[in-house]
Amino acid sequence: MEYKNIVLIGLPGCGKTVIGKAVSKRLSLPFCDIDEYIEKKEGKLIKQIFLQGEDLFRKLESQAINEASKNCPSVISTGGGSVKLHSNMETLQKNSIIIFINRPVEHIIQDVDISTRPLLAEGAAKLHQLFKERYHLYKKYCDVEVINDTDFDEVVDKIVELIIAEFA
Repeated sequence: MEYKNIVLIGLPGCGKTVIGKAVSKRLSLPFCDIDEYIEKKEGKLIKQIFLQGEDLFRKLESQAINEASKNCPSVISTGGGSVKLHSNMETLQKNSIIIFINRPVEHIIQDVDISTRPLLAEGAAKLHQLFKERYHLYKKYCDVEVINDTDFDEVVDKIVELIIAEFA
């Protein structure tokens, strides 16, 4: 049996990190949040890196995805824009199950402090724009879509059940 990484993709604020940590704990797998990985490696916050340009951030993100994907099996929470580069998704598709955490934009706006997110600093309109730009990419690259509009524990349960079924 070949084990794979469990990769979470979706909009900023959809729950990738919180869900990823819970899934990794339940399955006793290492967890990697790509944004946290970049911050630790670079010694700077994501918003500080963005001040140097989104292109630099995307380059660092690609490097982090490449490095993290080699630690298999693990649970990886990607940045919301990681799907923008086909090469990122190609890297992840080689040894991962990619799960799209599809959370309604209105739910994200209601309970996420978007002011702390570099690409969302412009407010709710920016989140709607990102959804329009990226939704087709999330659908294109995912192996499984999980709707996050219910109880957090239910979403984690769904993912764990999917993974156990995949490797049973």
